[in-house]
Amino acid sequence: MLLALSASRYSQAQDWPNLGRFKDENAKLGAPAAHENRVVFMGNSITDFWISNSPDFFSKNPYIDRGISGQTTPQMLVRFRADVIHLKPKVVVILAGTNDIAGNTGPSTLEMIEDNLASMCDLAKANGIRVVLSSVLPAYDYPWKPGLQPAQKIVTLNKWIKQYAAENGYVYLDYYSSLVDDRGGMKAAYSKDGVHPNKAGYEVMEPLAVKAINLALSKKRPRVK
Repeated sequence: MLLALSASRYSQAQDWPNLGRFKDENAKLGAPAAHENRVVFMGNSITDFWISNSPDFFSKNPYIDRGISGQTTPQMLVRFRADVIHLKPKVVVILAGTNDIAGNTGPSTLEMIEDNLASMCDLAKANGIRVVLSSVLPAYDYPWKPGLQPAQKIVTLNKWIKQYAAENGYVYLDYYSSLVDDRGGMKAAYSKDGVHPNKAGYEVMEPLAVKAINLALSKKRPRVK
């Protein structure tokens, strides 16, 4: 006998990557204006909550927020064409991986995360989009799934991200160094729960993001295959 799914679980089962979240917004957005340096921020809740904490950062810049709370890299990879490539940005800023470490969509190794990040970069490069690869933010523990001890895994993943960016000509955006405390978690001044930045945390992140975006824009546009 089949058990009835709740509305939310049914919706997730039917649209696992949540392609519906930005479907209407993407359709209304249209092509970039002439000489517009459009940038898409792809990520999870840290990106998702950014626009509500600092709306001017997006409204006063040609920046588009495409973060979805709770998402992991495989979900982002599935929606990468719809929420990044089809919007025709010059730059994509990718911030992902912490929810994979938390196991939000099942067990995930660091290699699996790296593969998904690399695939997103490959898609961007093949479509002439410059890539900014962000470090995963520090976290000593996850409030929704305590005891996983993510701090060292994040350090290891960030080391790979930095090296991969250097090897492939991408820009590495290091948020981690400015936010981390002496335990490997996030400084209390920048977060209420140790994972998600507060307004002060985003104020630290924003100039770092702008600097990385400007550096990416100075690089030659990848050749479209």
